[in-house]
Amino acid sequence: MQNKKLIRGFSKRNKEERIDFLIERLGLTEQIRNWLYTFESDDSDFQRIIDELSENPVSNYHMPFCIAPNFLVNGVSRTFPLVTEESSVVAALGKAAAFWAERGGFHTEITGTEKKGQVHFKWKGNPEKLAVLFPGFREKLMADSFGITARMEARGGGITSLELRYLPEILPDYYQLDVSFETLDAMGANFINSVLEKLAESLLQIFAESGLFSAEEKDCEIIMAILSNHTPGSRVKVWTECPVSELAGLDGTANFAEKFTEAVHIAQNDVSRAVTHNKGILNGIDALSIATGNDFRAIEAGVHAFAARNGKYASLSHSEISNGQFRFEMEIPLAVGVVGGTTAVHPLAKFALRILDDPSAKELMGYLAVAGLASNFAAIRALITSGIQRGHMKMHLSNILSQLQVSENERAEIQKHFADKTVSYSEVENFLNKKRNAKTTS
Repeated sequence: MQNKKLIRGFSKRNKEERIDFLIERLGLTEQIRNWLYTFESDDSDFQRIIDELSENPVSNYHMPFCIAPNFLVNGVSRTFPLVTEESSVVAALGKAAAFWAERGGFHTEITGTEKKGQVHFKWKGNPEKLAVLFPGFREKLMADSFGITARMEARGGGITSLELRYLPEILPDYYQLDVSFETLDAMGANFINSVLEKLAESLLQIFAESGLFSAEEKDCEIIMAILSNHTPGSRVKVWTECPVSELAGLDGTANFAEKFTEAVHIAQNDVSRAVTHNKGILNGIDALSIATGNDFRAIEAGVHAFAARNGKYASLSHSEISNGQFRFEMEIPLAVGVVGGTTAVHPLAKFALRILDDPSAKELMGYLAVAGLASNFAAIRALITSGIQRGHMKMHLSNILSQLQVSENERAEIQKHFADKTVSYSEVENFLNKKRNAKTTS
């Protein structure tokens, strides 16, 4: 039974002490210490950077850093760095990239880069009075935040709008300062949150010190000040197209374009399919965002909200056939950065951006959207032709073999046997057991 006594001051312990805790708490052998250290870097400077990325580290958790070439984006060939544990994602992206590179590639267009945040507060005065006074207050709020926004403004960014919203349908006496930002090549989370907290402080000061309010009206309660990961103002379009005739017979499907478009239509109208459909899009987006040190969790939250923007959750991508032309497209919100945060300190994140020729945030938005659309195309192509499991499980064969701890000879024999067969863990295990039993009895 686990000890229920609370552990105080755990973050102040060093790595050795944290490992001591694991060994004692879980009843592990001392060998676990050396095992954990095998995953760490011999480069002490590099290891320090990794340790400082998070709290209470005891080791490193490795993920494959992969590359997929042949992405033709706006006429320029790119190689995408990808971090994912799912080998079929990389294989699918590479296949889709090569396929569309021979048909004009992918095209992108940035339709906005606006991010936002809110100061949530309660005030019991007359909402009409506050609405009349607010334009004057806005000037003071903007001036008070200038100490934080000055450098961003000098580069062309900063606060782009600051509005008051009265929302009694959410809470009685509830208001928001709704603030929009341009953060240029930074994702801007820390910048936005710092500005919002300063605005909250200034708002309290306005209510407390202005002679325009009675004693009762001076009472303002700040609930919270925080950025929003809902970023419909920061969007990118991506599309690819070719004559339907170039898709005829693809993977043995005579009506490939029609069947593909029907599959996308289903995802636009059935939520059970739409969720998995959009997960396939995020397979590509996540892999590239992790590689470049961006916050894939924030990206996913914003993307899923956007997928439900019309009142029901639906496909993010769209496919159509018009005048003999097949077009596959998508528009999604993406808030990303190429400076600051993890991108500024993680060596592999910086290397990933170098592979992409050190893109701007706008260019990275385009690449992420391309990775998403390419991943989606590959998944639908598999689904309407050979099925998802044949290729998917074949790519996982090496994982299965590692779990079964096979010898090199057994590995080669199994790979040959399943070269033209559907792979599953049980089938591989049964085949291996039969071979081993046959050798034992012979």
